[in-house]
Amino acid sequence: MIRGKFILTGLTALVFSLLHAQVEKVEPPYWWAGMKDPALQLMVYGENISKTKVLIDYPGVHLKSLDKTDNPNYLFLNLDIEEGTDAGSFQIGFMAEDGKKSDYKYKLLDREKKSALREGFDNSDVIYLLMPDRFANGNPGNDIIKGMRESVLDKSDITGRHGGDLAGITAHLDYLSEMGFSALWLNPFLENDMEQASYHGYSTTDYYKTDPRLGTNEEFKELSMRAEELGIKLIQDMVFNHIGLYHWWMDDPPSSDWINFYPDFVVTNHRHTVHQDPYVSEKDKMRMVNGWFVPTMPDINQRNTLLANYLIQNSIWWIEFGGLAGIRMDTYPYPDKEMMAMWNKRVLNEYPYFNIVGEEWNQDPGLVSYWQKGQVNTDGYDGYLPSLMDFPLQSALKKSLLSEDGWDSGWLTLYETIASDFLYPDPYNLVIFPDNHDMSRFYMQMGMDVDLYKLGIIYVLTTRGIPQIFYGSEILMTHEEGDHHGYIRKDFPGGWMGDPVNAFTGEGLADAEKEMQEFFKQMLNWRKNNPVIHTGKMLHFTPEKSIYVYGRFNEEKTVMVILNKGDQDVPLQTARFKELTGNFKFGEDVITGAQYNLDTEIVVPSVSGFVLELKN
Repeated sequence: MIRGKFILTGLTALVFSLLHAQVEKVEPPYWWAGMKDPALQLMVYGENISKTKVLIDYPGVHLKSLDKTDNPNYLFLNLDIEEGTDAGSFQIGFMAEDGKKSDYKYKLLDREKKSALREGFDNSDVIYLLMPDRFANGNPGNDIIKGMRESVLDKSDITGRHGGDLAGITAHLDYLSEMGFSALWLNPFLENDMEQASYHGYSTTDYYKTDPRLGTNEEFKELSMRAEELGIKLIQDMVFNHIGLYHWWMDDPPSSDWINFYPDFVVTNHRHTVHQDPYVSEKDKMRMVNGWFVPTMPDINQRNTLLANYLIQNSIWWIEFGGLAGIRMDTYPYPDKEMMAMWNKRVLNEYPYFNIVGEEWNQDPGLVSYWQKGQVNTDGYDGYLPSLMDFPLQSALKKSLLSEDGWDSGWLTLYETIASDFLYPDPYNLVIFPDNHDMSRFYMQMGMDVDLYKLGIIYVLTTRGIPQIFYGSEILMTHEEGDHHGYIRKDFPGGWMGDPVNAFTGEGLADAEKEMQEFFKQMLNWRKNNPVIHTGKMLHFTPEKSIYVYGRFNEEKTVMVILNKGDQDVPLQTARFKELTGNFKFGEDVITGAQYNLDTEIVVPSVSGFVLELKN
């Protein structure tokens, strides 16, 4: 009898298990009560799940409709959550054709009261960009995760994982705060279960899961909470254009049109102008938007409304869960542009003070400005995107600093690029930068000339826009020559046990590295406390010889910036700049405290810059 009872119990458990196995995954994994938008789409995955009848009985939650695809293993539930619905758990019943029912418990969480009012990053901030795998290893225990396709390799392998993680970032947030950074942009940290080069994060294999080698979702939340305590805003790097080849969708795609060109590989033509070109071939446009980057990055179809809604909700989920202040969207012109406009509108409707910056890697301000919210385009398109990465300014800064041609010593390239701001609806909301994770470090671009490099940094920290600084820039990090991104994304010194150099403490840094770190610290903390640099008006003067002069001013303060890129000292006559200097008597250097009389000439040393607060 005991043996028979055991068999009966085992069979019952097996049947129960099979019934519940119908639902293998539900995304989003949970949601919040009190969202402004009452609609919620649930993606349900399980064998033949679309053949079930769905039952929900919870006050305030209504099943409005169901969407099915040509894959019977997916079912999309469209819910409406009434205003005032209480947080709690409820059962979603799935009734099979034979009458057998399986339940799935779903949770609605309480929403933080301040959530909808969270402030996005803005021009009062300076953003620190870092790659989690290459910054600091706070938990060696997650370096190798059993079952994942790539483990931590030799740290000398530029394409391998090096062991940096979220715990390492959290442990060093004090360093960022003391340096004067007020926002943190993390390269993607979601699961990238790829066979190689999974460290960079741009091949997502799970949209709702932190890569276990970087930590857990809970550790990300801990990072966010600690950052908030220190006044550091968090920006998440997101990727809508493509996924990783080993995303779980690829084993059983939700629909036949979920992946562009599936199962074939067709490479994109990378022709960004297809969006603005009045004579464009539709075939060329589709090749740009639908084509894949590489065979390991399947291009997903944002024109599929179920997928579009999935991606939009995923963004909102991470904003709410992670307390984000912003999103950086990768490869912005490559997804479907109408979907991207809808994404911006829905995110900003839920979070009116949020900020989003898109990556349009192009040196033409006309092409970049096309995407910014409020732009009046001839085709009528408004993508509602608040901010863009200012690649035109980065390119112009590099060219101007390196050029030795012309009576203006090359400054005219930068001068005329900033003069093109009339093309942008909101140039002050552009993200400006000397370099990033995809290009040679700015110090290397400047031929490792410290003085020339410092001129560029002064410009980025004092002109209009929101500055972004790539990790290691503050200590003159270099890299081996070569076009592989792995060289650029070196390990930050001091982030690993046993590092001979520790940039967090200064131990082992060369004198020039320490001096640059101190320079950054002074400039960043000065900038943080000077709204005139955040929102003040800008006035610049035509460059002459090796000198470029511009100013920032508001009712409380005026700042004059003088940049000399020449190899000789220049006696500068100040009378020409009366429009900026007005009745001020002298300027005080914000770094050295030295004072300069504005009624006489100012001698500007070779390859140097002054940032002067004008005073009486």
